[in-house]
Amino acid sequence: MKIISIINQKGGVGKTTTVINLASALSQQNKKILVIDLDPQGNATTGLGLSNTDQSDQTIYGILNGTMSISNVIKKTKFQNLDLITSNVDLSGLEVETAGDNDRAFILKSKLTAFLNDSGAVYDYILIDCPPSLSLLTVMALVSSNSLLVPLQTEFFALEGLTQLMKTIDRIKVNLNPKLAIQGILLTMYDRRNKLSTQVEHEARDYFKDKVYQTVIPRNVRLSEAPSHGVPVLIYDKNCPGSKSYYNFTEEFIVQENKIGSAA
Repeated sequence: MKIISIINQKGGVGKTTTVINLASALSQQNKKILVIDLDPQGNATTGLGLSNTDQSDQTIYGILNGTMSISNVIKKTKFQNLDLITSNVDLSGLEVETAGDNDRAFILKSKLTAFLNDSGAVYDYILIDCPPSLSLLTVMALVSSNSLLVPLQTEFFALEGLTQLMKTIDRIKVNLNPKLAIQGILLTMYDRRNKLSTQVEHEARDYFKDKVYQTVIPRNVRLSEAPSHGVPVLIYDKNCPGSKSYYNFTEEFIVQENKIGSAA
């Protein structure tokens, strides 16, 4: 069982789209997946067909504020092998509410560890959709994770933001989670007609070498339409370029995982 955070402090780079479609593609291969929506905007929640206006405590907020246990808030989605812990706007107050707690960076980790030890839950992957900021919630996710996956839009300033993210990751590794590793970098919003996309791709591959996946995710209308229907694009239109790219990316991801497994 592996916990992977999907992270980039910039908004609109394809984080949630990547979480939803990687989860969907893995679940179609009979992997058991739990998605944790750790973003107060709750986009992964609506993108998987559930409500982010649920006012009950049966959300990730209820877990982090101590009123709920994980086993009580996991919800089934309409997709086989794919469960979800939903989010809502209440989560945005957590940073202020936990200001006096010295161990607050470890809250999510301790809850997940207790859940996995006690429940006998069998998940192959837990995917955490992080908020678009380097906030307490993002730190909580990084402390809890084995590795992280970075969607990187092939646009100007993309690599600049990535440098900042790398510094944060290094600090987390030194102080809070020495085993944290970068799973890979996924180039998103790729436009072959645009010179800049190609340029950012070359720079990313030069700098991060084989950490950058060979698959790139193109700009695709169907990708942006799918969330409004509450389904991954792989189900909304499995033959569109966006879907084909996410299937290819998932294959690459599984090959990478098998290599890591055989090396361990």
